[in-house]
Amino acid sequence: MRSARISRKTKETDIALSLNVDGKGVAEICTGCGFFDHMLELFAAHSRFDLKIECKGDLEVDCHHTVEDTAIVLGDALKQALGEKKGIYRYGSFILPMDEALVMVALDISGRGYLNYNVAIAAEKVGDFDTELGEEFMRAFSRVAGITLHIEQLEGNNAHHILEAIFKGVARALRQATAIDPAARDEIPSTKGVL
Repeated sequence: MRSARISRKTKETDIALSLNVDGKGVAEICTGCGFFDHMLELFAAHSRFDLKIECKGDLEVDCHHTVEDTAIVLGDALKQALGEKKGIYRYGSFILPMDEALVMVALDISGRGYLNYNVAIAAEKVGDFDTELGEEFMRAFSRVAGITLHIEQLEGNNAHHILEAIFKGVARALRQATAIDPAARDEIPSTKGVL
């Protein structure tokens, strides 16, 4: 089973996270940021990753440290769970509609963390969540997990819909990329022999 458990404590956050890539999308999320919890629950459901996160953060400041540090721990857990990345498809892409919003996601589990985030959200907040934290989450997650991640907003003006399309789209692309290719189950998907 491809899974990982990680704990990380700083002066700003205390996080315990467990991840099972070969799960059913079961989520137990408690970060103290309601909208962020919702996004992570959607992420788990659409990736089919079982995800348990308990985060105690300095919410008296804002949600920034909670969001960024959760992304760091989730990226680290995914990297650990995939190990050598034998047999994975490696690449994934998805175009996800969410009412008027349309988001395209393409990613490569390459070992090289990179984010291209072409998203324009007019609203500054959705509930207790600063909309700019969507980019911060994806940047930290892709960097630590070693994923090249492109996110393009094609349409949309509702902040909730755009962010939901992003989290669901990334989840669906990861579901593709982390799946095992039966024809190459024992192979690392790179001509270099390592990812």
